[in-house]
Amino acid sequence: MKRKILLIVMFPFFFGCNSAKENKTDEPVKIVAQEKDHQILEEVLEIFAAEKETPLPVLMIKTGTFFKETPYVANTLELEPEQLVVNLREMDCTTFAENCLAIARTIKSKNPGFEKFADELQKIRYQNGKVDGYLSRIHYFSDWIYTNAKKGLIKDVSKDIAQTTYPLNVDFMSTHPDSYKQLKNKPEFINQLAKKEKEISSRTMYYIPEEKIAEVEDQLQDGDIAGITTNIGGLDISHVVLLVRKEGRIHILHASSAAEKVVLSENTLEDYLLNSKAATGIMVARPL
Repeated sequence: MKRKILLIVMFPFFFGCNSAKENKTDEPVKIVAQEKDHQILEEVLEIFAAEKETPLPVLMIKTGTFFKETPYVANTLELEPEQLVVNLREMDCTTFAENCLAIARTIKSKNPGFEKFADELQKIRYQNGKVDGYLSRIHYFSDWIYTNAKKGLIKDVSKDIAQTTYPLNVDFMSTHPDSYKQLKNKPEFINQLAKKEKEISSRTMYYIPEEKIAEVEDQLQDGDIAGITTNIGGLDISHVVLLVRKEGRIHILHASSAAEKVVLSENTLEDYLLNSKAATGIMVARPL
């Protein structure tokens, strides 16, 4: 696909980590990035250049560890019209996981470089791997897991681990359109999104309830991507993390809004979930 890389000094940010067709698919895809993003990618690719044979989940953790201390910034993708945003300087919980997966896949590729990374990121972030307006981006993380499993990029292992169905009922975005710049005063977008939400809600998906984490913790692996399920109405997942085994227990590596940066948690995953009023468990995506 033809690409046009747009280097910019800065761009505006809107709304948060949880977060229609203004683009034409036959137009060149614009990549919005700064020179610093190119430099960061070159650095990480150079550091791990000799690790093409390293398992992808291990590379996920190595990449995630490289980004420790990177500032947490929400809404780095919210440009109009929709464009492929590359931002390795600042991340929210979802873009952190996406960047780690895209970089790990790039490291293992035949021709690692910025273009390959952008291809991988676009494939991961968008419904059909194409930037085709705001609604082409994957907005609900259960849909991210479902869609990327169909693409063969990850495997949804939640059912295998816990055999517990998750009551999907997503409608937060269509019922709170004023919270999203791209939906505000755009009823046609809201209607399209509501149809997508209905489709997502009709699926049978699985999760690991927080009270079962200790029981099944040995089945979780380094590099697993976990979506923290939530009891907040209209949402499926409220936070996205990488799982890391530390001294025999599972901890989380994530872009934390509380810490305002990428951190490896001192507390275990189980403690994190049990200490959160909104968390109910996890969905688990295993990189392939």
